[in-house]
Amino acid sequence: MNNHDKTRLSRRNFLKTMGAIGVAATGLPACSNGRETDTGNAAPAGEMTYRTNPSTGDRVSLLGFGMMRLPSVGGRSAREGNEEIDQEMVNELVDCAIANGVNYFDTSPAYCRGKSEHATGIALSHHPRDSYFIATKLSNFAPSTWSREASIAMYHNSMKELQVDYLDYLLLHGVGMGGGMEEFENRYMKNGILDFLLEERKEGRIRNLGFSYHGDVRVFDYLLSRHDEYKWDFVQIQLNYLDWKYAKQINPMNTDAEYLYNELVKRNIPAIVMEPLLGGRLSNVPSTIFARLKQREPELSVASWAFRFAGSLPGVHTVLSGMTRMEHLQDNLRTYSPLKPLTEDDFTFLQETATLMMSFDTIPCNDCKYCMPCPYGLDIPAILLHYNKCLNEGNITGNANDENYRKARRAFLVGYDRNVPKLRQANHCIGCNQCSPHCPQRIDIPAELHRIDAYAERLKQEIG
Repeated sequence: MNNHDKTRLSRRNFLKTMGAIGVAATGLPACSNGRETDTGNAAPAGEMTYRTNPSTGDRVSLLGFGMMRLPSVGGRSAREGNEEIDQEMVNELVDCAIANGVNYFDTSPAYCRGKSEHATGIALSHHPRDSYFIATKLSNFAPSTWSREASIAMYHNSMKELQVDYLDYLLLHGVGMGGGMEEFENRYMKNGILDFLLEERKEGRIRNLGFSYHGDVRVFDYLLSRHDEYKWDFVQIQLNYLDWKYAKQINPMNTDAEYLYNELVKRNIPAIVMEPLLGGRLSNVPSTIFARLKQREPELSVASWAFRFAGSLPGVHTVLSGMTRMEHLQDNLRTYSPLKPLTEDDFTFLQETATLMMSFDTIPCNDCKYCMPCPYGLDIPAILLHYNKCLNEGNITGNANDENYRKARRAFLVGYDRNVPKLRQANHCIGCNQCSPHCPQRIDIPAELHRIDAYAERLKQEIG
């Protein structure tokens, strides 16, 4: 859009608009899960940083708990495989989060194979209802759920699973995905569901109504153009220091986070941030980027840079993090208890870091798993993420004459077989393309799978 550049936030204006964000430091309880993985001494230095919703006055923790990557009984994310959610661990994570000031919990009927809301409801039921804000979504992606009856049933079931009689934050889920405006109209307009939700907000069963955006920017712009009518209480967007200026360059169908954020700021709509780590890509960075970040702040985690970037924007209401393990939570608590906002030099440093990262040809997979299940059994995210990992570690090589060839070849092939079962590898892709329409990053998944398969086959045939 031609007017996007007019609203770009300059580096200096970014810092000028940041208010003084500080709270008194007091001792907070460390979280102990009583297991061998417990780090024990990871209490944050002070109190959680909060932001106030101008619409309802909600005082929300800057760190929000995303319930999309809950732990499984096998220790992995419950989004993977068929393992059940580790409810005991979820309870411990939620208890620790609340004890340290986290009060925003974000879930969906679609998360963790449909079981996230139930697990979230159990964990939060141990705490007073006024001690937390629960956010969930009307995730009526499937055409079978587009009818008014099916969508309302999904909405009511969310309250049942969460064990609540009102929702603090309700989102129209993933507007702009798939069929863009036509799909949005089928999901929310033609069936009268948006009008229904507006009435539910009026009656108090929804306290804040908003939407999460992926994909077609025309849907985003349309919904904001009707803000005077709908009065959005918040909007959830993908925002991080790589997507700030490079989302569209990574994929022409994406929208730079800078534009999305500034459009919300112009209307005084709080932004909820998703994917601050790009599905882990900004914590598992190339080795040269890792060294660059650690040289500047040796005591800080690589991930903390991404969380500080998102949290330093004053229009951000809360930053969601999918925390599978206690150490994820503890590191994020240190970052936001309290937040140390970026300086002007920090902002410049991260923008330069993003530019350097663009020289790596990584596949923009966020491990959201919206492409799954594959009808032919492929583990699509595992394939793409293995390729990215090898690329980041310098183990993608051009030809057998490269000095690093033998090491890189072994790392790729051995790691491929370890991380992706042979029957789920890229050579089984037939190009049906049932996956790509569901990808928020607009990746041409069959093309990437065929490219990776061709590379793997070449490595197998070359002795090196």
